[in-house]
Amino acid sequence: MRTDVTITVDTEFSIAGAFDDFRRNKPLAEEAVYCAVNGRSQGLGFLLDVFQHYGIDATFFVEAINVRYFGDRRMGDIARQIAEAEQDVQLHVHPCWAAFRNGELPPELHHARNDSCAGRDAAELRDIIRIGLDAFDAWGLPRPVALRTGSFFSDMNVFRVMRKLGLPLASNVCLGVHRPREPELQLTGGRHFIEGVMELPVLSFEDMPGLRPGHLRPLQITACSLKEIKAVLWAAHEAGVENVVILTHPFEYVKRKDFRYRKLTRNRVNQRRLAGLCAFLKANERRFRAVSFGRGGQEWLARGAAPAPAIRSGLGATVARMAENKINDLIWAY
Repeated sequence: MRTDVTITVDTEFSIAGAFDDFRRNKPLAEEAVYCAVNGRSQGLGFLLDVFQHYGIDATFFVEAINVRYFGDRRMGDIARQIAEAEQDVQLHVHPCWAAFRNGELPPELHHARNDSCAGRDAAELRDIIRIGLDAFDAWGLPRPVALRTGSFFSDMNVFRVMRKLGLPLASNVCLGVHRPREPELQLTGGRHFIEGVMELPVLSFEDMPGLRPGHLRPLQITACSLKEIKAVLWAAHEAGVENVVILTHPFEYVKRKDFRYRKLTRNRVNQRRLAGLCAFLKANERRFRAVSFGRGGQEWLARGAAPAPAIRSGLGATVARMAENKINDLIWAY
């Protein structure tokens, strides 16, 4: 049995302080996606180049509610570029963008940011998700089959609305980032049917066994060393886990001085991690298959649910990662 590994890239623009001071801080678009350093994209461009080099089929969860501020063209151009690179494009929603009206933020909403899909009624959720579905139509892209909620804020109602809108696949859970209230959503990995929708959580693993029992870390490029990622993948494969979902964002591959993306440099550590992960998957194709939601989804639905056991990393890998991340944080050009 091969373990399906899906690298997911949350591709999103930045509110960039607009809710705190809209007159001074306007939202940012391409800066947070391309992450240009000396005229070269170290974010999206770097990702597409690495995936093309190693033949990796990844899923880009593209945030679409931002059309309420930026209109269809800005993210539409990016989504089409991803699709033209033969990568999978699925729907990502950050509801805070729905507060904007015709490119403006009404004064009464300047401090009323709500970026959670959890706790909303069905009608409100349906309207928000439909903004995203309509955006895909305006972009000329196929209708999404998978959804990821912003910051993994989700509840059972999200899945009910997804089912009614005909979205069969979700990746709305990552316990290492956010823990939902419902017991049914306390999922660390695998495949699960929630209200008729198949949920594939970002894998969260126990990274300090014996020291902090139950402490979970997301399998995310910026959060884990390459050694740790490989150890978790081997542990999942040996435990018979059928699906592993990995998280990343374009902005993880640069370092920035502030939230306005005014000064950037390459994050060489994270870039080496991603390239190393892709090389690992390529070298171990008999045991791992890099596959996207778009290309693997129908097969997963046909195979049904596949719960996953808890996965742990070794203490040595955790300590090494902590040291590596600390050094990377302290040294600007490292």
